[in-house]
Amino acid sequence: QLQASGGGLVQAGGSLRLSCEASGQTFSPDAMAWFRQAPGKEREFVGALRRSMRMTYYSDAVKGRFTISRDNAKNTVYLQMNNLKPEDTAVYYCVVRINWNVDYTSARHYSYWGQGTKFTVSS
Repeated sequence: QLQASGGGLVQAGGSLRLSCEASGQTFSPDAMAWFRQAPGKEREFVGALRRSMRMTYYSDAVKGRFTISRDNAKNTVYLQMNNLKPEDTAVYYCVVRINWNVDYTSARHYSYWGQGTKFTVSS
């Protein structure tokens, strides 16, 4: 089970950190990622972390502002978001996949999904 938290309301230019804990799991997924879906829009890739290679990947929309990290001891992945913009308002989903897939920006490759956590960036 993936439990995401950290949503809320933040002003533009502010920061927020989302957390996603994989509870009740004994596996160590190689791919952990975040997707988001804004009202009236399709779900989009935000960023991904490849555990084995210690690599992170981001969409152009968030590159330089968002950072994904992981605490292996807590089986938790984080999404640190800085310089937030109103267009970042969305429901954010954490997702995992046991093995890395080269098509990591596609949601269909991820097996496990969190329930989503919502936050709003006010202008």
